[in-house]
Amino acid sequence: MPAFALAQLHDVPMNEDILTYLERIQATLDPFEGRFRVHGATVEVREGDWPGSVVIVEFPDLDRARAWYDSPAYQEILPLRTRHIPGAVLFVDGVAPGYDASRTAARLRAQVAG
Repeated sequence: MPAFALAQLHDVPMNEDILTYLERIQATLDPFEGRFRVHGATVEVREGDWPGSVVIVEFPDLDRARAWYDSPAYQEILPLRTRHIPGAVLFVDGVAPGYDASRTAARLRAQVAG
């Protein structure tokens, strides 16, 4: 099942540290099969507030997402970003192929009904 690393980043400045981070991040993702799915796109907010930008990286599974983040290669460049860009980073499992929300609703209805 795929897993995703999601970052909500605020006030992204362009400076030498950030450029170096961008130049080096793909090499840290490759050993863990991490692929950008959203990066640098304009955010269109339809509901609520979403300050900043969003980055989404897909991994084959949650273990590889965690291993990438904890890897020496990524930890080496991480301060280049965190010194300049506030935000939040989280990991989340994706859904299996063929996921259908109506089946989830049916299971939840059965649980609620007792």
